[in-house]
Amino acid sequence: MTNPYQQSPYVTAPVAPAGRPRMFNSTFAKVVWTLVPILTISIGAAVPFVVAAVKGVIKPWLAVAYVAVKVLLLGISTAFTSDDEGSFIGMLLIFLIVASATHTALLDNERVRVGK
Repeated sequence: MTNPYQQSPYVTAPVAPAGRPRMFNSTFAKVVWTLVPILTISIGAAVPFVVAAVKGVIKPWLAVAYVAVKVLLLGISTAFTSDDEGSFIGMLLIFLIVASATHTALLDNERVRVGK
């Protein structure tokens, strides 16, 4: 019989000093998670935030906000097919990539308190 008080092997992230779980186990993990929105060309922009919400690093409303913005931008980009709006949609996607990569890198920063 297993010990019911034993820590789950699936939870491997160390706990921050404030008792909040951490998103990244190492610097390598931080780099990989930060590259997700960049390498997926913003398709996976919300994935790090959904994972962070499941881990308890951030509040779920922040992950829902990222998913909503991503769905909104994909909806807008597929609704407009003209060349005039193409550059605007591209600029929005680039802003989303930069913002989500920056925010992913700041998930374990103790100075950032929004959504935690």
